Amino acid sequence: MTALLRPGLVLLAALHSVLGGWALFLPQSFYRDFPAPGHAWVAMFPPYNEHLLRDYGGLNLAFALIFGACAIRPERLVVRVSLLGYECYALPHLLFHLGHLRHFRAADAVGQTASLTLTAIAPPLLLTLSYAGATRPMADNR
Repeated sequence: MTALLRPGLVLLAALHSVLGGWALFLPQSFYRDFPAPGHAWVAMFPPYNEHLLRDYGGLNLAFALIFGACAIRPERLVVRVSLLGYECYALPHLLFHLGHLRHFRAADAVGQTASLTLTAIAPPLLLTLSYAGATRPMADNR
């Protein structure tokens, strides 16, 4: 696997650690202040639902753990399945938000679209990197 794959996995792990921890442990703050005070992207979709936000936080922490483990020991099959599994979440999330931008200020609509697009294109890019230089069988990647 290429040298760019591991940093990409670490970046995804770090991102989802922050999102997950914030939503799980401070759900009202996440609802009110994400991504930053004055830019309440989540609050644009009322009403507040603590259960939903804590579930979202747990989901993100789970992906952080998976991506962190993949960065530490990047076994091809596990990395690929993890990235494909995450894409099953990231792409529909992006598509939903693309259809619900009418209440956002222009800068917030651009920021949200850009950030969600990056999280949806990162897995296919990293997946491509997992195939670069793959000359050994999948199970033999120590």
